[in-house]
Amino acid sequence: MLASIHIRGMLMPKFVIEREVPGAGNLTDAQLREISQKSVSVLREMGPGIQWLHSYVTGDKVYCIYLAPDEATIHEHARRVGLPANRVSAVRRLIDPTNAE
Repeated sequence: MLASIHIRGMLMPKFVIEREVPGAGNLTDAQLREISQKSVSVLREMGPGIQWLHSYVTGDKVYCIYLAPDEATIHEHARRVGLPANRVSAVRRLIDPTNAE
């Protein structure tokens, strides 16, 4: 079972995208803003069927959290933006400290 959210009547599974971006952790605020603006522009073109929630930037990778109907939609967004989507994983479950209670 996938971890999904209902948005505008659509069931939207959550995905984690691993992007290999050498030097990602050294990108300037301006560079990250430019990449973000391009991504948001493509998301608007693709419509409400895909949403970017947030991303984590590490040394040489960026981990993005998206809602989308399927993995193909994630790959299409990456292609249009010009970013890699080296690994796309559907979120099966969410756990946090409250699971220990």
